[in-house]
Amino acid sequence: MYECVLEAPGEIELQSEVLIVGGGVAGCAASIALARKGRIVTLIEREATPRHKVCGEFLSGEALEDLHGLGIDVSTLGAVSLGYVRLAAARRAAEAPLPFLAASLTRRALDTALIAEAIAAGVQVLRGRSVKSLTRTITGLWQATLEDGTSYVAPTAFLASGKHDLRGHGRPRDPHQWVAFKMYYRLSPTQTADLQGASELTLYSGGYGGIQPVEDGVANFCCVVKRHYFAQAGLRWEGLIARMQEDCPHLAMRLAGAEPQIDKPIAITHIPYGYLRRTTDEGLYCIGDQAAVIPSFTGDGISIALHTARCAVAAFTASESAPVFQAKLRSAMLPQMWLAEAAANGLNNPFARAILPFVLGAWPGAMRVTARLTRVTQPAVVLPQALAS
Repeated sequence: MYECVLEAPGEIELQSEVLIVGGGVAGCAASIALARKGRIVTLIEREATPRHKVCGEFLSGEALEDLHGLGIDVSTLGAVSLGYVRLAAARRAAEAPLPFLAASLTRRALDTALIAEAIAAGVQVLRGRSVKSLTRTITGLWQATLEDGTSYVAPTAFLASGKHDLRGHGRPRDPHQWVAFKMYYRLSPTQTADLQGASELTLYSGGYGGIQPVEDGVANFCCVVKRHYFAQAGLRWEGLIARMQEDCPHLAMRLAGAEPQIDKPIAITHIPYGYLRRTTDEGLYCIGDQAAVIPSFTGDGISIALHTARCAVAAFTASESAPVFQAKLRSAMLPQMWLAEAAANGLNNPFARAILPFVLGAWPGAMRVTARLTRVTQPAVVLPQALAS
């Protein structure tokens, strides 16, 4: 047990070896792994209960492998198996089998299961508590100060706050001013059947979107657009979704007769795609979106969250310093990020959007190659029978 030392106003509540800020996929995964290794862990999450988030909710083979290792059987949560990917631009579409097993599951369902697993592993989980700052004390401990003035300290901290930056640990601003939206729809029976088993990427002049089935017969539509495209649509969701369907009639076909399942879309701005953290402070391991932000079209965000958490836990338990870990992680992920950025730039090119369906129609393998190259690793995985069959 470590002695807690408070060097700022507030009340110390708990003693821990590791403090984790953020209870999303990365934070929960790290907390579970650390607790199972006998570490005393405190996890602080700003949301009182898991909620829907702006996320494509695609689970690649490696993500499924990592979740299975954490004790999460997504098939029991209602996850939908995915077997192929489809790309649609204007009225044309091309598809190819995925080169790995994949599934889709809402973040609310996944986060609920991860939080429950963390608690079962012995993690002290504090929910509905927002961290105002994360700083080093003069004795070298990490101190998280909450909005109510309460403080928690530990020798080591994991920063897993996702898309929300903490003061003093911010990431660069997004030069392209991306805006992301997420909606759930219940599609018409015809469109539901046509989308079954597919992760579908739709292209338009200001960005791209993805639509795929999730549990309970619902489809997740998640899109990212440049702010100028959103502005041209009147800065209103109704105008934006109408313009996207005009740009991509395939999307209009897919959403014909669809019933929205939430009152309004979830939105987030300033997404620094291509970001890879260069370094960190001693004792502070940055994971998830705080370590790397890959373009959304790859569908590898959840996988990266799990991958960075697993690598950080391995580094910490092997006594590898946080700065060394962060530099190694960056070097390992650079090729993947470069390829993803190049592919994303191609999707935003008008000529590329026009010819891509023809190219992929003639060579479906190109999509499989791209899917392989933009993964963290290619898994060799043993999965629950419900997904593997």
